[in-house]
Amino acid sequence: MELMHERCAGLDVHKDTVVACKRLVEGREVREVKTFGTATGALYELFDWLGTDEVTHVVMESTGAYWKPVWHVMEEGFELVLANAKHVKNVPGRKTDVKDAEWLAELLAHGLVRASFVPLEPIQQLRELTRARKQFVRVRVRNVQRLQKTLEDANIKLDSFVSDIMGKSARGMVEAIRDGEMDPGVLAKLADPRLRLSAVSYDAAQAMLSPGAAAKGGSATQAPLTSGPPIPVALTPEVARGRRRR
Repeated sequence: MELMHERCAGLDVHKDTVVACKRLVEGREVREVKTFGTATGALYELFDWLGTDEVTHVVMESTGAYWKPVWHVMEEGFELVLANAKHVKNVPGRKTDVKDAEWLAELLAHGLVRASFVPLEPIQQLRELTRARKQFVRVRVRNVQRLQKTLEDANIKLDSFVSDIMGKSARGMVEAIRDGEMDPGVLAKLADPRLRLSAVSYDAAQAMLSPGAAAKGGSATQAPLTSGPPIPVALTPEVARGRRRR
């Protein structure tokens, strides 16, 4: 095969070790293998070890997130290639870390490694930021859904009358219920003045949630599923017929 790189190296990266294989061609092929740690000091030792023989190209597999610290140190002095593990898989047999490093160096020397895309440092930081935000949004959505399920299990139909269960009014009512407040009148006073519910909607809510209380015109409560104080399930008429939106 055609030789593309006379001085190259292959790195087999793990959590605690990096097995490095230098492949040098100076009239004849010379290979040297050495194992290093993954602490910052050990990675700079690897950097110096590769630099003593003027290695120009280095290849490593994209193993989880373990390759990233190695990449950040090595990119200061070498032409790096990040390889997909599926594309550089060795033939079945006696597989060892040393043989994997030698195999990577052999492939790189003949230009048989397809480089994966690695963005510049500012783009990497932006991608990490957007991915972290995406995860936080997912966690928030799961918590909101868990809250809705808990309220539904208690037959508290708060989300039937409030568009945003995490809004100011809903949060105030939920926190009051959490602290033991069971009086619908007190809970209704926690509603923001802009929260507007028509009288028809209020009457329908009373009929759906507590028919007996609605017929008598009393406060709306519901018998709990287990022993304990009653659970409020609707707003009072004063808030239900409340003010217009400002």
